[in-house]
Amino acid sequence: MHKNSKIYVAGHRGLVGSAILKNLQQKGYTNLVCKTHQELDLTNQQAVADFFETEKPEYVFLAAAKVGGIVANNTYRAEFIYKNLQIQN
Repeated sequence: MHKNSKIYVAGHRGLVGSAILKNLQQKGYTNLVCKTHQELDLTNQQAVADFFETEKPEYVFLAAAKVGGIVANNTYRAEFIYKNLQIQN
């Protein structure tokens, strides 16, 4: 990757995504694109397609996910896997 490559970091506010973003910034990457869940719902395929058509990122780091604590992860297993599959697709 070049230092001015357009890079989209999905999930930049989470534990993993924020670490990726910080690492890229520390290494001098400057053309970073970040969208909050309110700005871009990654489970909405049309919104994601429109985003990619407009932004045209060269690289994507996918660290976005539906997560919860131990109880939530155990209680809402189907909902979490469904949302996470939507995000990855």
